[in-house]
Amino acid sequence: MTKHPAPVCKLSEIGDGEMKEVNVGATPIVVARFDGKCYALAAHCTHYGATLAEGYLSGDRIVCPWHHACFNARNGNLEEPPALDSLANYPVRVEGDDVFVDLPAGAKDRRTPEMVASDLKADDRTFVIVGGGAAGYAAAQTLREDGFKGRILMVTPEGRKPYDRPNLSKDYLQGSAEPEWMPLRGDEFYVEHGIELLQDKVKSLKAGTKELKLESGENLKFDRLLIATGGLPRTLDLPGSDVKNIFVLRSFDSTDAIIAAAETAQKVAVIGASFIGMEAAFSLTKRGKSVTVIAPDRVPFQRTLGPEIGELFKNVHESNGVKFSLGSGVKGFEGDGSVEKVVLVSGETIETDLVILGIGVRPATDFLEGFDLHKDGGVIADQYLSLGDNIFAAGDIVHFPDARNGDFTRIEHWRTALQHGRVAAHNMAGTRTPLTQVPFFWTTQFDVTLNYVGHAVDWDDIKYEGDLQSKEFLAFYLKGGQIIAVAGMNRDREIAMWEEKFRAGDTSARSISA
Repeated sequence: MTKHPAPVCKLSEIGDGEMKEVNVGATPIVVARFDGKCYALAAHCTHYGATLAEGYLSGDRIVCPWHHACFNARNGNLEEPPALDSLANYPVRVEGDDVFVDLPAGAKDRRTPEMVASDLKADDRTFVIVGGGAAGYAAAQTLREDGFKGRILMVTPEGRKPYDRPNLSKDYLQGSAEPEWMPLRGDEFYVEHGIELLQDKVKSLKAGTKELKLESGENLKFDRLLIATGGLPRTLDLPGSDVKNIFVLRSFDSTDAIIAAAETAQKVAVIGASFIGMEAAFSLTKRGKSVTVIAPDRVPFQRTLGPEIGELFKNVHESNGVKFSLGSGVKGFEGDGSVEKVVLVSGETIETDLVILGIGVRPATDFLEGFDLHKDGGVIADQYLSLGDNIFAAGDIVHFPDARNGDFTRIEHWRTALQHGRVAAHNMAGTRTPLTQVPFFWTTQFDVTLNYVGHAVDWDDIKYEGDLQSKEFLAFYLKGGQIIAVAGMNRDREIAMWEEKFRAGDTSARSISA
């Protein structure tokens, strides 16, 4: 242990319930003070490195300002994703008004959560996870954190270990992230923690059975099962849709195919003003392509964020060269072998060398037989993410009861899938844990980032605090006198605070400051 004789700060500089970033030598740390005591932890989030002192301290819980990973301020333990590792924590002593932190020699800023080793002699059960995305990965790690020593087998049709899917349409597509940066963990992690990955696809699962039929012909028995198959991108069955250079953007392989086609394409048509579509437009513009976004709505995100924020994003894109053709659907495609034009219902044609379909996804549940499915194809789970018969579900496919109002909802967000994976794993491992986590997502396009906490399918009104034009605001989505979601730009700490308010049940519209 390296003793640093000089205090890192004064106790009087940190109020109760506050955080302060300081340096121990050349190492930045954050000191959190609550309940009359001080705690010292690594200064940056283990997800993307955000400065935690700019986040929100709620009791003994630190919420990252960027993507809302949550850590226990007493010991640095990971509490909520999208971070996967815990924070390092360091001994603190207070002498009078002086705060001292003892930093170990060679101290690291993170640590892998404590996990048990696989021991099939101690536990001969097999837990199967169908899906190698966010929910599946989070479940595998959490099962080992919770002490499950049996066999963990993750079945995924992709020949890759779980990777950072949100960055497919962002950094990876625009060329600022290399392929080796994308995996969530290195190969050695899976070996060390006894997590097996099988490249295969489930052909069928009958309700009431404990056996999966795989496309390879193998029948795979399980004791408990997590279904986390995510979504399948929607396509268009229109005249000319079989020509080349029309793509969806969902997987590593599909993104690689788009990048390869973009090497020679100059004009890109993005169909759909969804988050995938708009992020793809941003990324391909960064690659120097001429991009046109086509959608039936008047502005992007109209049904998700409202017309005002939609108009803001439209203006940001237009100021960076993106063109829009809004208010009309697509009638078909034209091209001699490869796409050359998009034909709109209005009669207009858009010349293009490359088309990306960003028109949403549907739940990947075609293999389920005898299950009670929602009309959209999703499964319907209880508050423990259970479907019964030792089968659980997580991520994009699940309709689950919102802890705030009991309404069943389905959310296609990366962090929500990670949250689901952890909660489902707790219940698979035998720790009865209801889903109470608050949904959160983010999007970055050009020089703007929007954070959104809560969930609003529809709303009675949107109240704004701040200035949309300067991109510094909060938007409160109201329904029945309650705040059901909050979106914002450049108000990161307040968005983090609202996540904690939602978690505490503080949703009254009276909470909005004048």
